Amino acid sequence: MGLKGKKNNKVDTIKSKKSHNLVQSFKHAIDGFAYTLKNEKNIKIHLLFTLLISIGGMIFKITRTEYLICLTFVALVISLELVNTAIEEAVDLACPEINPKAKIAKDVAAAAVFFAACVASIVGLAIFVPNIIQFIRSFIW
Repeated sequence: MGLKGKKNNKVDTIKSKKSHNLVQSFKHAIDGFAYTLKNEKNIKIHLLFTLLISIGGMIFKITRTEYLICLTFVALVISLELVNTAIEEAVDLACPEINPKAKIAKDVAAAAVFFAACVASIVGLAIFVPNIIQFIRSFIW
């Protein structure tokens, strides 16, 4: 029912199409990740760094806290990349012609990923560089 007891067919139709099945919701999420993986090169770069962080963490025996910090930043960057892809696709759908406002929306979404990736890189360097230096010193001394 819509406002004041009146039936709102448009709202009711949208609600009836919404899936309440948890398994179906997971499938949609996996489909979205697979689409991004197939169509966006940056997600592949982020996943490569995720692998390097995991391997580096094992080699240098970083602490649990350091792992959790890295994991938090990995999740942030990858999540923002997924949101960026969604925004790009939605903007392309809503505005297929060149439009300065569409460019701003896409640029700002990309800037969010870039900013998070820069901060994640700084944090990663703060965690790994001391370990790398110590590793190198162990061979020199």
